[in-house]
Order: sequence, then C-alpha cells, then structure tokens
Amino acid sequence: MSGETSETLEKPRLVIHGRKVVGGVAEGEALVTKETISGWGGVNAMTGTVIESRHELKGVSFAGKILIFPGAKGSSGWSGLFHMTRLRGTAPLAMVFNIMTTKAALGAVVMRIPTVTECDADPLEVIETGDWVRVNGDAGTIEVWDSKPGG
Repeated sequence: MSGETSETLEKPRLVIHGRKVVGGVAEGEALVTKETISGWGGVNAMTGTVIESRHELKGVSFAGKILIFPGAKGSSGWSGLFHMTRLRGTAPLAMVFNIMTTKAALGAVVMRIPTVTECDADPLEVIETGDWVRVNGDAGTIEVWDSKPGG
C-alpha cells in the first residue's frame, strides 16, 4: 500500500528509525498534530476530518496524508472508526505516533497501513505539516523531505 512513490535519487533531509507496528511502505504529505485524537466522536469517518471540539486539527482531514501524532485517546472506538475510514477511502496513508497504546496499534492494524512508533527522534519536533514523508513499516524508518522529491 502506498501513496505516490518518489522515483528520484534525491536524499531525504532526515531519516528517523523506530519500531514497526504495521508493515508496508507509504509516501505522502505529512499532517502533524501535537494533540492526541479521540477515536470516539473525534473524527468523521465519512471524510477523515477531525471534528473533536478544541482540537488544533478541527476541520482538517487526514485522508490521503501521513498522520503524525502523539497517540490515541478515549475508548476503543478507534477500531470501528478506522475500519470505516479504510472502507470509505478516508484513512491516512500511514501513521507515526509516539505513545504505543492498544487503541493506536489496533487502529493501525484495522486500517492495514504502514505504522511506526518508538522513534529515535521525536517526529512531532522534527517533522512539519507539509513535509514529504515516506514511512517504511517493514524497516521501521521514516524518511523526510521538505517537499516532494523531484516535484
């Protein structure tokens, strides 16, 4: 599973190493939030849009993006929410999160998207929304460019 794939030899500005949660490779634009996301009533599964009141991403969709966030909060609604986003095509392409919880891991497994955690650099500090990111869940790596390579 992947987004657009870079066919260039341009080197990333940063490579982060972490631990595989779900394998596979996906590439796309980063969407970063320093706030956890609620799986129960925090996201509109029809659009992948954060609807949680007072969340910094309220009104923003993670569909087709690389979601980089601290982790999940709330109930086990994450599995149902992310199952719906996968079926509707509104899921993120990949996820990177800091705090391993059963909720976040279950969401990644249900969506079947590349996911990495426990990184050697804090992705919330070194990746910005709009950066181009390749998540390799098999290798446990995250490559970061300022913009899409070759684009």
